[in-house]
Amino acid sequence: MPARSRREPLSRDRLLAAAVELADAEGLGAVTMRRLSATVGVEAMSLYHHLSGKEALLEGLVDTVVAEIDQAVHAVEESEGPLDWQRTLRRRFLAARTVMLRHPWAPALIGSRTSVPPSIFGIYEALLATMIEGGFSYHLAHRALHTFASMPLGFVQELFSPAATGTSVDTEVAEAELIAMAEMLPHITAMVASEIHTNDGDMLGWCDSQPEFEFTLDLILDGFARQLG
Repeated sequence: MPARSRREPLSRDRLLAAAVELADAEGLGAVTMRRLSATVGVEAMSLYHHLSGKEALLEGLVDTVVAEIDQAVHAVEESEGPLDWQRTLRRRFLAARTVMLRHPWAPALIGSRTSVPPSIFGIYEALLATMIEGGFSYHLAHRALHTFASMPLGFVQELFSPAATGTSVDTEVAEAELIAMAEMLPHITAMVASEIHTNDGDMLGWCDSQPEFEFTLDLILDGFARQLG
């Protein structure tokens, strides 16, 4: 009798890895307990031994992405060595962004959490340590954390961001809306018209391109460097 092939044991890590792959391929809306069970080839009830439900699955996805950010940061810091506080923070934020660009569904998921996921505290603790060692007071570092907002996680949280929710910007619709707004909101219309982007594969949201992310990051870092000076 031929030996049976050994199936990889079901585990929380295996399920979350499969969920990340599913979200990357089809968007966060495709990630359900039923769809995940079909993806890994088990009955849906088997998942509940490792994940208590959909909310636990989403929390696990956040933890998985944050762990990936930690790995990316450690990898770049080990390869490039120590830097001053400003360049260290810049390097960390850009390393985090490489992760977010691989998982464009992650910003919307993180932004939907009603409380700070515990796994994220470690990222901000490391940022605080770098700033305090670089000469920041806790008061100034607190202001810096508010100013950086979601940038330590590699994205800019926009007020309105269709792409972050899994939809794309319809250029024809956007142009029609601009025409309708032109008389009522001339300055907003002119600004949007000059800045409107097409999705070039390097955007996490409507106004979150790589050049804009780096421009904002450098502006903030330079501002806090002047505060220290």
